[in-house]
Amino acid sequence: MKYKRHTVTAALPYANGPVHIGHLAGCYLPADIYVRYLRSKGEDVKFICGSDEHGVPITIKAKKEGITPQQVVDKYHKIMGDAFREFGISFDIYSRTSSKIHHETASEFFKTLYDKGVFEEEITEQYFDEKANQFLADRYIIGTCPKCGNENAYGDQCENCGSTLNATDLINPKSTLSGEKPVLKKTKNWFLPLDKMQPQIEAYIDSHKDWKANVYGQCKSWLNAGLQPRAMTRDLDWGVKVPVDGAEGKVLYVWFDAPIGYISATKELFSNPKSEIRNPKSSDWELYWKDKETKLVHFIGKDNIVFHCIIFPAMLMAEGSYIVPENVPANEFLNLEGDKISTSRNWAVWLHEYLLEFKDKQDVLRYTLCANAPETKDNDFTWKDFQAKNNNELVAILGNFVNRTLVLTHKYYDGNVPTAAEYSKNDILLLEEITKYPAKIAASIEQYRFREALSELMNLARSGNKYLADNEPWKLINTDANRVKTIMNISLQICANLTIVMEPFLPFTAKKLGTMLNLNLGLKWNDATRTDLLLAGHKINTASLLFEKVEDEQMEYQVTKLSNSKMENELANNKSEVTPQKPEITFDDFSKMDIRVGTILEAERVPKTDKLLKLKIDTGIDIRTVVSGIAQYYKPEDIIGQQVSILVNLAPRMLKNIESRGMILCSENEKGELSFVSPTKPNTNSGSIIK
Repeated sequence: MKYKRHTVTAALPYANGPVHIGHLAGCYLPADIYVRYLRSKGEDVKFICGSDEHGVPITIKAKKEGITPQQVVDKYHKIMGDAFREFGISFDIYSRTSSKIHHETASEFFKTLYDKGVFEEEITEQYFDEKANQFLADRYIIGTCPKCGNENAYGDQCENCGSTLNATDLINPKSTLSGEKPVLKKTKNWFLPLDKMQPQIEAYIDSHKDWKANVYGQCKSWLNAGLQPRAMTRDLDWGVKVPVDGAEGKVLYVWFDAPIGYISATKELFSNPKSEIRNPKSSDWELYWKDKETKLVHFIGKDNIVFHCIIFPAMLMAEGSYIVPENVPANEFLNLEGDKISTSRNWAVWLHEYLLEFKDKQDVLRYTLCANAPETKDNDFTWKDFQAKNNNELVAILGNFVNRTLVLTHKYYDGNVPTAAEYSKNDILLLEEITKYPAKIAASIEQYRFREALSELMNLARSGNKYLADNEPWKLINTDANRVKTIMNISLQICANLTIVMEPFLPFTAKKLGTMLNLNLGLKWNDATRTDLLLAGHKINTASLLFEKVEDEQMEYQVTKLSNSKMENELANNKSEVTPQKPEITFDDFSKMDIRVGTILEAERVPKTDKLLKLKIDTGIDIRTVVSGIAQYYKPEDIIGQQVSILVNLAPRMLKNIESRGMILCSENEKGELSFVSPTKPNTNSGSIIK
């Protein structure tokens, strides 16, 4: 179907931290490539995004930093907006969900559904922290995931296995506010009856079997399990207030509120008198959300699939006047140096830091992230690959071809485009091939296969590079000047074509090359099928390098920076996880303990156990048997002769029918691994008293 206009959204990032490369590769870069391509085609498109400022991560961040949630979102909204802009993410608007227009839009949307009788009002039991005296939102509860066993799953999602959860699904839940086990307490909330809407949602999903396999598959998995009603309100004080009577102390569920941010941002775009839209009407926003000739596309990461493919469409269907997403191209996750990107562990490459450390190299990162985009499976970013992509591809292929072409044009023709003399058979074949690349690249972009599209772009550059290398105009110039004119004319035309088709991927490079070619920057996508963009006699500007090599020292610095960051974070975590001090004891209490140096004489496993070793220890007083739970950490044959600290006056106890007389002292690290507490000086006498 041919659409009159396009509404393209990129997932609203939480305003509780900066943007990292995982975010970029997941949705913002592919969305930007897609939008830039549509604009180049002359399509009517609006690119919408903004900060998600009402999620529980915001309030958690505020509590941790001792500031207000508003101060948190103000800080990170600016950092993210500035970084996106400098990186070339070409949003038509980057809004925020704390704005007045968003609160009004979200409230109105909820009230419409409420007045239509869509919601089911229910009194349910919800976790309550008695010590903090408040109900706990999903992210204020952690516990063990019932599906994968991850002990740090959230009340709404396990980030280890990706499962969507309810807080009551967690095993051994605890409050992140107090660390206490929460209790269930009754509260009233409003639920979206997804179970009753399942036939309508299922028909919608089944009409989009052409969606990416990971998206369609996850949706079908949810539907096959049976949709359940989901609360659209929460007992919190930060967010959009629930606009109905009897809802005091409640706000809209962030996943009801946030996607409406796409709508409110579009309204803001058309109502802003400073908007770049010519003569906007405030009501025109409706064309981009309610006209069936508009194509709505959401770019997201895989952790947001269910919200954009089931919950938000269900909301739009229930409201009745909105279009639903035509496609939701979700990417998988990008890892970093073989490890999962983690903001809490500071294991990330932050966009705002990259932009400071790699001046004018936005396109190098754009190229690397697109070439490694996690489109069908999780992928990995490494600094070594970043360097290779820059040096071996951007510099050696694209940059080399353009630089040789422009430098030779200035050298032979004073910067004027030469007239092509006579075309050889190979010239004609190459010119025909050039005209096919825009369609190849376009087909891949329209199927959301951006890696494939980028590869075709580089194939065009490779064709030009090979053409120059095969024809060697620098050798022919003295023997066949007319032939050289044709070679250079064709090479210049390829450069002009590259300027157009590279713009969605490498916008800064495209602008730079267009300036060097003195090319009309208003050219559209279909112009790239021409082979006469630069007419004979056209004057080009001075050539300069499109890309420069990335040196080993720069990469070593980045790898060291990551390593140091991980080490600092682990130290901080270890410090924060130290077991609190036990109640005070008196010196008399301590003096009752008789701790001595002992030497292990014999060691063997206790049959039918995994953890126990039977030890024979010389205490200096006697030789006695001690049963110790250290079999997971020490092999019996490795500890013969080892000196340890032993509490010798501990009352005997029977363990697996063995009398154990004493206890070995061990330290336990953050992973729960045990190590002997041993004398630092060798050959300390058995029986030496530890004071």
